[in-house]
Amino acid sequence: MAGSLLVMDKMRLHSCRPSNSRSYSSYPQSLESLSCPQPHLRRIICNKLHLKKIIVSGQSACSNSLKPVSAFSSEDAYPINQESVQVRGKSFEQWDSLTAKFAGAANLPFLLLQLPQIILNTRNLLAGNKSALLAVPWLGMFTGLLGNLSLLSYFIKKRETEAVVVQTLGVISTYVVILQLAMAEAMPLPHFIATSIVIASGLILNFMRYFHLLVPRIWHFWEDFITIAGLSALPQVMWSTFIPYIPNTILPGLIAFVTAVVAVSMARMGKLSKKGIKILGSLSGWTATLLFMWMPVAQMWTNLLNPENIRGLSAVTMLLAMIGNGLMIPRALFIRDFMWFTGSSWACVFYGWGNLICLYYFNSISREFFLASTFGFLAWIGITFWRDAQAHGHSSPFTSLKELIFGH
Repeated sequence: MAGSLLVMDKMRLHSCRPSNSRSYSSYPQSLESLSCPQPHLRRIICNKLHLKKIIVSGQSACSNSLKPVSAFSSEDAYPINQESVQVRGKSFEQWDSLTAKFAGAANLPFLLLQLPQIILNTRNLLAGNKSALLAVPWLGMFTGLLGNLSLLSYFIKKRETEAVVVQTLGVISTYVVILQLAMAEAMPLPHFIATSIVIASGLILNFMRYFHLLVPRIWHFWEDFITIAGLSALPQVMWSTFIPYIPNTILPGLIAFVTAVVAVSMARMGKLSKKGIKILGSLSGWTATLLFMWMPVAQMWTNLLNPENIRGLSAVTMLLAMIGNGLMIPRALFIRDFMWFTGSSWACVFYGWGNLICLYYFNSISREFFLASTFGFLAWIGITFWRDAQAHGHSSPFTSLKELIFGH
């Protein structure tokens, strides 16, 4: 969530990615995935001989276009450079700066996101009230954890430092909650051990990749692993959420696993078409987003089945989730990253605001708390779209939404 090389009029070049990044569009038969480091941009444009050398050595010259090509693949979300800021004007520059600050500020609520839930769980564990932790479904937390880990790899490839920090905090804090669930026997021990191994390995590999300490072959293997794991886990987790109302079976996950292994193997052997490679690469990112998005669905389903355990949820946690994801929305909209925008918006509506609705319905929070949260969220979304339309010179906020979804 690999850029394409589009040479137009011998000078216009589109989309830049870090030189060591890789996605499924980087298999040998696709020239469209050649990538380059941003610091070499001006030297590449000014020196044709250097451009030739870069292309031959497996890198590409890049520049940042001002508008997105396709909004459905976040690889096509356009980055912002100094040239585009100067062309667009002061309003564009100010909103660019503000959205970056908002994304950075999201680290604070995400840092505190699981803290109230962790404290509440600790109190219940110390009091011997293990049943209260059943209000937090381990399956929903697991999907969010796997989604965060996959998105961490995605943002590390894009070198989005603020988002990397957010996802890392999400992984660590969610894992602490899962540890508490395992202590309360609300999560099976074998599942917890397997999860712990994957999380520890993932964090080590991701940060070795971020600091350029990882052998590319190992990173490629990790990308294949999270792609297969994500594509396999998503249908199985979705199915398992509704057990015992549907049969208990591993068939959905097994079918998805076989399909994912075949698709990844064909891509690595160069037997997929360019379109197939692009679809596979997009599915990998979207799977991570959907895993993250399924977390609130599992939580709300648990609320409906066990309303007596609703007091096991922390209203402050839900509010922080809504604030943290809400702060990410302006940046995702500004750079037209539809995948990022979808995940953040979904988390705001369903994990944050949706669970606040449940807490309000069962009289766990006051009307004033709920109404203030609701109106604050709606006002923030309205301001975001209005301000984005102004920055891009649009007469209507709906134009920004259209560009986000359909691109150009």
